[in-house]
Amino acid sequence: MRIRLSICLVGLLTVLLHAQAPARSADLVLRNGKIVTVDETRPVVEALAVGGDTIVAIGPNAEIQRHVGPATRVIDLKGALAIPGLIDAHAHFTGVGEAARNLKLGTAKNWDDIVRMVGDAAKTARPGEWILGRGWHQEKWTPAPAQTVEGFPLHEALSRVSPDNPVWLTHASGHAGFANALAMKMAEVSKATPDPAGGKILRDADGNATGLFNERAQSIVGNALARDRATRTPAQVEADLRAVIELAAREGLSKGLTTIADAGSPPQTIDIMKKVVDEGKLPLRVWMMLRESPDRLAVDMTKYRTINYGDKRFTVRGIKRAIDGALGSRGAWMLEPYTDLSSTSGLNTDTLDDIRRSAELAIQHDYQLNVHAIGDRGNRETLNIFEETFARHPEKNGKQLRWRIEHAQHLNVADIPRFGRLGVIASMQGVHATSDAVFVLARLGPARAEEGAYVWQKLLKSGAVIANGTDAPVEDIDPIASFYASVARKLTDGTVFYPEQRMTRMQALRSYTIDAAYAGFEDTIKGSLTPGKLADITVLSKDLMTIPEEQIPTTQVLYTIVGGKVQFTNASVGGTSAAQR
Repeated sequence: MRIRLSICLVGLLTVLLHAQAPARSADLVLRNGKIVTVDETRPVVEALAVGGDTIVAIGPNAEIQRHVGPATRVIDLKGALAIPGLIDAHAHFTGVGEAARNLKLGTAKNWDDIVRMVGDAAKTARPGEWILGRGWHQEKWTPAPAQTVEGFPLHEALSRVSPDNPVWLTHASGHAGFANALAMKMAEVSKATPDPAGGKILRDADGNATGLFNERAQSIVGNALARDRATRTPAQVEADLRAVIELAAREGLSKGLTTIADAGSPPQTIDIMKKVVDEGKLPLRVWMMLRESPDRLAVDMTKYRTINYGDKRFTVRGIKRAIDGALGSRGAWMLEPYTDLSSTSGLNTDTLDDIRRSAELAIQHDYQLNVHAIGDRGNRETLNIFEETFARHPEKNGKQLRWRIEHAQHLNVADIPRFGRLGVIASMQGVHATSDAVFVLARLGPARAEEGAYVWQKLLKSGAVIANGTDAPVEDIDPIASFYASVARKLTDGTVFYPEQRMTRMQALRSYTIDAAYAGFEDTIKGSLTPGKLADITVLSKDLMTIPEEQIPTTQVLYTIVGGKVQFTNASVGGTSAAQR
């Protein structure tokens, strides 16, 4: 009996000593905050500790204090909100960097503003130098241009202010572009130039090109630009791409993003991204889709599949195709003609055979297939191809494959349940709903708009996962604006765009964290503030989960933390810049 008692006492003493033993010192501790973990086991805590690039503990202040040592960096959140690092599930990473260097046309109130901006640029540009810009949208101009074709302006005013410089201005959607006379001359555009498959050169009544190139027709001017850029040396090409990567990363961090999912880049970009990672110069994480023709995919997919490269900084495991265009340029492929232009139902861009071949290649090489589809027919045809492919490969069901439709903006009522049933992820952009709402009714009419325009609640009730984002540089990469659009769907005039489809705040937060991570097969390493996962954290100035709705857009990013390292601090609140960290 005495022996048993002695053993029990020794065991109890061991437990007590272990319980009081100091925890291993953390590298970083956040405390005195409201930390929403997006982990159902412990939804809200006061503090967390980070060791290396990993979360090691979460809990109340007193519990986490055990992890504070002499070398621990401690950030007093002072009641601020900390959430899992925000993930933009669909953006164009290098496009964000390019946009930072070119004319920002989203601020233009009308066509005259754009002509003026180009004219000012031409005054300082070298003769022959291309003037590039992005972000214009004809539906948002007041007043509309005096002369138009299908709502788009004519090039003459633009050409007059830039006679010695080719001009190429990309539509906000990225699915159309506008050229001046010199750019069209360099592209050898004439009355006899045919429309390419999946594209349209807009012409006036006499058959002359107006300057607007829709969908695949953009390649006509794009090829002229590419020929000019081909004169650069490989070193210049790499230097330009590195500069763009740096600008994009800086922009993303400043907006609170710890991961950006890139919606389609070529092999050259992947090669340079790996170099940047090797040099320790990529301060956030990038998840990238490979975009090439099926013929090239068949050659390159094995070479470029990359999972958690470096310190889980870079991944390539998706391929990108596009079955249609955008609603704003009437390129989205619809089951019925457009309400405001009955002569068209949109455009099929990548052919159905192209998508089918890509689907088989994705199965063969273990990639996700991510298809851009905006119109209801584009979505239906994509779902059909997905379902046919799943049937041919029953050993891999849709929930295992996690294939995605990028945008899924306008759906027929019969196709909404198919997302949940097939396990297809709806990779949508909340901010597109409020940005596009001003012309959705004109394009589709009220019946189609109510039935299938940005139907988040209908999709969620089908069992679908929604991953949120911005499609930047189509929109600003700011996740706060997209979160606000997701939960409010409020337009600038105060009206609410089909309010029954609004997300709850937790649904919106999940769409930017754990569900966005799931959409990239990364939910086991990120997306929630769970011990053992990467210490990717966004700290905000206001509590997005409780503040009055109208205050959400005024929320600021205080800290962006990637792998336990503070990569951005808001200087306006007394912090230091990312470059000093």
